[in-house]
Amino acid sequence: MIEFAMSAWSTWWLLLVLLTGWVTSDLYVHGSEVQKPHIVFVVADDLGWNDISYNNPDVITPTLDKLAREGVILNQSYVQPVCTPTRASFMTGYFPYRLGMQHKVLNRDAPAGVPLNFTFLPQKLKEHGYSTYMIGKWHLGFCKYDFTPDGRGFEHFYGFYNAEEGYYNHTVGGYLDLREDLHPDFHRNGTYSTYIFAQKAEEYIANHNQSQPMYLYLPFQSVHGPIMVPQHYLDMYPNIHDTNRRIKSGMITAMDDAVKYLVTSLQKHGMWENTLFVFTTDNGGPANPINAGNNWPLRGSKGTLWEGGTRGVAFVHGNMLQRTGYVNNEMIHAVDWYPSLLELVGGERDPDMDGINVWDTLSKGYPSPRKEFVYNIDVVKDARSGAAIRMGDYKLISGKGGHPDGWVPVPTVDGVWEEHVLMDEYEEMIELGLAPHNKTYLFNIKDDPTEHHDLSKHMPDKVNEMLARLEELKKKLVPAIHPKEEPDKADPRKFGNAWSPGWC
Repeated sequence: MIEFAMSAWSTWWLLLVLLTGWVTSDLYVHGSEVQKPHIVFVVADDLGWNDISYNNPDVITPTLDKLAREGVILNQSYVQPVCTPTRASFMTGYFPYRLGMQHKVLNRDAPAGVPLNFTFLPQKLKEHGYSTYMIGKWHLGFCKYDFTPDGRGFEHFYGFYNAEEGYYNHTVGGYLDLREDLHPDFHRNGTYSTYIFAQKAEEYIANHNQSQPMYLYLPFQSVHGPIMVPQHYLDMYPNIHDTNRRIKSGMITAMDDAVKYLVTSLQKHGMWENTLFVFTTDNGGPANPINAGNNWPLRGSKGTLWEGGTRGVAFVHGNMLQRTGYVNNEMIHAVDWYPSLLELVGGERDPDMDGINVWDTLSKGYPSPRKEFVYNIDVVKDARSGAAIRMGDYKLISGKGGHPDGWVPVPTVDGVWEEHVLMDEYEEMIELGLAPHNKTYLFNIKDDPTEHHDLSKHMPDKVNEMLARLEELKKKLVPAIHPKEEPDKADPRKFGNAWSPGWC
């Protein structure tokens, strides 16, 4: 039984609710207050479709599995083929081809970032009273302050700007890439980054002023390469005989433990019951012998337009969800998180935004308002040039779907795959990295989620319809922001041996 201290305002508000039925499941009434939920948004880096226990029982992720099964597993949650474009989608609500972020990733010497005319999600959430925190990987540009997390709405930041840093020495190219806000942290050498980020989350949660709602964005370094993990996690997988797959599996379990620590921290400080917890990957797993991600039974890998590169592991958990404990098969895309979270806190989306409010789909299981999305449009003439679109159940790829192409199972022993791989020489294909064909594919993803049956020759009218839609969408294409790198200006030796802003 909830007791209300009935002021004149709260009496009027309650009457409005009773008369109109206007109330959302995500706002809790305490006296005359409407308490907004805490939002914890966790991103796993390079986590493949087959890299979590609810899709693959050989992977040990008890915390993630429990949260997913208590919440809502999102079976058609789409992301971009690689890291920077997906993160740009999370932060802006726009497809990367409209931001100039559609081609590859932002390298460490690139004098660039996501254009500053786009308001990032934490900036918008601050307008609605949120304290904003980020821990982990940025990868959205840092050559000047305005491109950094601190410049784009995060009041507190602990993490790194680039990619592929060491998990223990926290360096990229021999120089430090770890900091708290703008201050490099040289004191964590030898400590595994997954532990560091979990501990920092506990610190931020413990010190958070609970009169304000919290937005915590936690994009882990895990499980991106270079692959490495403490020995006791390796020991948990004696039955995996491929060395790199064993390491990768251990990394996934270490991340699962970090999520358990995060949840425990929220519970300990009385915040968990009012927390919306989002978990997602940023792209498919890198299905190659070195990084050992896996997307079985989906086709393709990280860096491709195939489902294995773009159909991401994801779930939501929280008391504000009205329907839970099931698998949601409705279509959502990375751009949809921005407007959906804004809806949750009482905000409104930019009318030109690509993202759609899918909160009722997430919270109630209603049909998704999203009926189409763009996998990518990249017209730069290289191995990644190609475009793909989903319209209803149909998916069309125009140009290069990307490599690796095929259905790559989990390796059995070092470097050995079963006979499901499409190409004859896997190692040679990895080195080549080029699509052998520049053609058009059509798939019915509802009936054929693993993309085995190309329908393009049997349904020419559907192909022409979807090609025409792609051409229409290309009118909004922004040229890819991929400037010439400037290693001399970015040289960390000019900034105390740490990758730092202030050179563009």
